[in-house]
Amino acid sequence: MQEFVKLFGERVKYYRKKKGLSQEKLSELCDLHPTYIGQIERGEKNASLETIMRVCKGLEVSPESLFEKLSYQQEQTAAQKAYDLFMQTPPEKQPKLLELLTKAIELM
Repeated sequence: MQEFVKLFGERVKYYRKKKGLSQEKLSELCDLHPTYIGQIERGEKNASLETIMRVCKGLEVSPESLFEKLSYQQEQTAAQKAYDLFMQTPPEKQPKLLELLTKAIELM
């Protein structure tokens, strides 16, 4: 189990750095202590489901992206990029984005 916790932490760190966030900034976005973010990233703490959801929100990524096997050399799939883009869109604009995507798919 400890290996899984460490891998999860590495994924959090990967996405945090990819977004150009410091641990302190991510902790503000997640409403968590910066020390706790560091402990998660080093695999020292096993995050609760609530904490995982806070981290996902702060990183603007899907929970799936933190649990899938991640190769740092590979880019995200188109579906992952689309999901992450959707999650980065303000909630009030998401229905319109979904409508546009649906229409685009119909035109294909």
